[in-house]
Amino acid sequence: MAAFVDVIIPVPLQGLFTYALPADLQPQAKAGCRVIVPFGNKRSTTGIIVKLHDMPPADPSVNVKDVIEIVDEVPCILPTQLSLWQWIADYYMCSVGEVFKAAVPGKLKPLTRSTYSRFDASTNSPCLMEGALPSLSPAQSAALLGIRERLKEHPVCLLQGVTSSGKTEIYTHLISEAIAHGKQVLYLLPEIVLTSQLTDRLQAVFGDRLGVYHSKFTDVQRSHVWQRQLSAQPFDIIVGVRSSVFLPFQRLGLVIVDEEHEVNFKQQEPAPRYNARNVALVMAARAHAQTLLGTATPSFESYYLARTGRYGLIQLTERYGRVQLPRVEIVDVKEQRRRKLMLGAFSQRLIEEIRSALESRQQVILFQNRRGYAPQVQCHVCGWVPSCPRCDVPMTLHARSSMMTCHYCGYTVPVPTRCPACESADLGKHGFGTERIEDDIQKLFPEARVVRMDLDTTTTRQAYEKIIHDFASGQTDILVGTQMVTKGLDFENVSVVGILSADTMLNQPDFRAYERAFQMMSQVAGRAGRRERQGTVILQTMTTDLPVINHIVANDFDAAYREQMLERRSFAYPPFTRLVMVYFKHRQLHTIEALAREATVQLRHLLGTRVFGPDEPPVGRVHNLFIRRIMLKLESKLPITEVKKQLMELRSQLLEQKAYASAHIFFDVDPL
Repeated sequence: MAAFVDVIIPVPLQGLFTYALPADLQPQAKAGCRVIVPFGNKRSTTGIIVKLHDMPPADPSVNVKDVIEIVDEVPCILPTQLSLWQWIADYYMCSVGEVFKAAVPGKLKPLTRSTYSRFDASTNSPCLMEGALPSLSPAQSAALLGIRERLKEHPVCLLQGVTSSGKTEIYTHLISEAIAHGKQVLYLLPEIVLTSQLTDRLQAVFGDRLGVYHSKFTDVQRSHVWQRQLSAQPFDIIVGVRSSVFLPFQRLGLVIVDEEHEVNFKQQEPAPRYNARNVALVMAARAHAQTLLGTATPSFESYYLARTGRYGLIQLTERYGRVQLPRVEIVDVKEQRRRKLMLGAFSQRLIEEIRSALESRQQVILFQNRRGYAPQVQCHVCGWVPSCPRCDVPMTLHARSSMMTCHYCGYTVPVPTRCPACESADLGKHGFGTERIEDDIQKLFPEARVVRMDLDTTTTRQAYEKIIHDFASGQTDILVGTQMVTKGLDFENVSVVGILSADTMLNQPDFRAYERAFQMMSQVAGRAGRRERQGTVILQTMTTDLPVINHIVANDFDAAYREQMLERRSFAYPPFTRLVMVYFKHRQLHTIEALAREATVQLRHLLGTRVFGPDEPPVGRVHNLFIRRIMLKLESKLPITEVKKQLMELRSQLLEQKAYASAHIFFDVDPL
C-alpha cells in the first residue's frame, strides 16, 4: 500500500503537495478522489489526489502532515481531466491549483459507488430520439457532406456560414450521428444568453439526453450535472459556456464550438486565463474526437489555419430559404450633427426605419456597446468629472438607481447634485449608454414595448430567458442591448437593426480592433431579415471612410481578412507570432514602475527585440492597484516551453526581492 499521496491544493502556488497516508485510509485512496488535508495556517482544506507513492520527501527535515479524510469512495476527477488540468496550467502559466479552483463546483457532493447507478438508464437508450431531425436545404446538405469529408482528412473543420444560413440544423445532424456511434458531444457557446434558445431547439430532438452547464446555475445544479457525467448513464450532449470544458467526458466524440470567434471564450480574471475554444481543441485531440468550429465571421487566426490547410474549411454562402442578406446603410453622424439632424443618439434615417418597422408590426434591435445611462458626468463650469477613487476611470451614471458606478471595481456613490470643486449645479450628462437609449426611444415611440438587455438587466437566468422569450414571441417591439444582442440569437420578425455608434468599437488601442468591429457589426446586422424579407441595418458612424465600414456594407469578410493579414505580417502580430503579456500590479506607483523597468531589462537580455514596453494599459489603476505591462512577440520557431520556464524563473527571482515581495506578477498567454 502507498504511504504518501501528492495532492492538488486550490491555491496559486506551483507544484503538488505531499501528505502521509494513514494506514486506515490507504485502501480507499485513489487518484482523482478528494481529500481533506491541513494546509498552512488553515486547519483543513480540500485537495485532489494526483498520485500515490512510497517516496518520502528528499529533505528529511520536512514535516509531512497526514491526510485527515478521504471524501470520495470513487474518483470525482478522471485521469484525462487531471492531464488536461496540467496542460492548462503549463500552457497558460498558472498553478494547477488555480485550474482546480475554477474547474470543480464548490458544492460537489461526495461520490460513492451508488453514484454510478442512480441515474435512470431509460433516459439514455442508444436509439431513443425525441423528434424527426430538421430537414436540410440543398446548400445545408452539401455543407454537411463537405464537413464529413473534411473531418476524415482533418481533426478540426471550420464551418463559415453567413448569418441565418442554418448552421444549427447542420450541427444537429452531426450530433445525431455522433450519438448513434455511442459518442458524447460537447456544444460550446460563448454566452449564457444563447443557451435558452438553443436548448429548446435541441431538446425537441434529443430530449433529456441533453444537459446544460453554466455559471447561472447554482452550485447544486452544476454538481448534479458533474455527477451525472461520471455515472453509467451520462448526458450524451452537454450545452454550455467555457466552464463546460472542465466537465468529465467518458466517451467524447464530437466538439462543436459555435461562434468560435467570440472573445468571451477567453477567461480574463482570475487565473487560469484560458481560452475555452483552444482548450476544447486540445481536449478533443486527446480523446481522438472531431472538432467543428462554426461562425459567420471566423477569428482571423482560425481562418488563417483553415486557409493554410491546418483545418478543413467549408463555406455556406446563402441564407436558409435564400433570403437576402440585410441591406446596410451608412449614416454620417458628423454630417448629421453639423446639419442639426440628430435627435440625441438617433439619426433621421434610423427613426424613419424604426417607425416603418413598427407600423408593419416588425421588430427592431438597437445596439449600443455601453451600458448605464451616460458614460460620463461633467461640470459645465469647471470641467470636473467624477472618477472612481480606486480605478483610473470615470464613473458611469445609472439613472434608474440614481447612482454612479465604476464598471471595473463596482464602487458606487449617489449621483452628485452639485460639483464638489466649484459648487455649481450645472452638471451635464455626456454620451449614451443602453439605459439612456431605452429611455429616449420610449419617448420617441411611446406606444412601443421597449426592453433592454445588458449586464444590469440579466443578473439571473430567469431574467435573460424572459427577455429572449418575450422578444421571440412578439411581446416586445424594440430590444436595446450591448454586445449580448450581437450573438447568434434567432428572431424571425426583426426587420431593422440600428448600430448607434460604430466608433466606440473602431477607436480601440488594439491590433484586433478592426477584426472585432467587423465581427460584432456583421453579427448584429445578421439579426435582421432572417425569414422572408430582406432586413435593413442603419450603421451610424463619424468615420465613414474607414475600409472596415465598406467591408461591412459589402459583407466582404475576405477583403477585411486580407487587409489585416498584410498589417499583422508587417508588424509581427498573430497569427504570425504568439503573444504573451506580462502584467505587474502594486499599490505604490513608484514600486510598480521600478519593477516593470527591471523586468524589462532582464527580459531584453533573454529575448532581445521580442520585448515591447513597459507601458500603461488603457486603465492604469484598478482596485487601487497600479498596472504596468510588457508585450512579448514570440515567433513560432522559438521553443515556447523554454521561454515560459525562463519567465516563471524570472517572476520568482523578482518576487524574492524585498522591494517587490507584495507585487503581483502574472502572465496572459494568447491575450484577446
